Amino acid sequence: MSPALAGKVAVVTGAAHGIGTAIVAALEAEGAIVYGVDKDTADLSDSAAVSEFFAAVGDVSILVNNAGGVAGQVGKPLEDVTGQDWRDVVDANLTTAFLCSRAVIPGMKRRGWGRIITISSAAGLTVSKTGIQAYASAKAAQIGLTRQLAHELGPFGITVNCIAPGFILSNPTTLAQWQSYGADGQAGLVSGIAMRRLGQPADIANGVRFFAAESSGWVTGQVIAIDGGSAFL
Repeated sequence: MSPALAGKVAVVTGAAHGIGTAIVAALEAEGAIVYGVDKDTADLSDSAAVSEFFAAVGDVSILVNNAGGVAGQVGKPLEDVTGQDWRDVVDANLTTAFLCSRAVIPGMKRRGWGRIITISSAAGLTVSKTGIQAYASAKAAQIGLTRQLAHELGPFGITVNCIAPGFILSNPTTLAQWQSYGADGQAGLVSGIAMRRLGQPADIANGVRFFAAESSGWVTGQVIAIDGGSAFL
């Protein structure tokens, strides 16, 4: 039997490491032809660069908006946040999702089939542990974009869903954040997770597999928190 996504073209943004790399591997295991893209490959917050990248790829059946992050920032009082600080984080998370989704929709409409999956964050459901206001705002906005696009694109056979990961130790930024908590803070975070462990990139990739599947065709506009049963305060 052929793999479930055999021959379907997928694009995964933010694919250089961690969650993105795991998603690429998961979709390839399902038979998809996967193009991974990261900020070193194309500036996905720039409309022209996005158009150029997707023109080279061609029609895309599955888009995973995983690009994001905190743009090298740390939390500070709002009065100390510059306009550029704000734009950098919002562009990395929300603008990239908007531009990439816009690029793939025409082809999905023509074929009457598509999957758009955005990786938000627990910060979009509650507050950000980083204390970065723009990050929490952009991640919440990704959820709003998901719900709006699901309503708009459902008649064309396109589903749009979102994953809100809990704490995943997946890249240098999250490693530094984890280390900053110290032993007591780390123990406290883990004790607030029902499964009593941190998440792994594969946990999020498995959620993407579910949303990308043919059998998930009546699941749209949904936000699933893959967080091990975290009790967020």
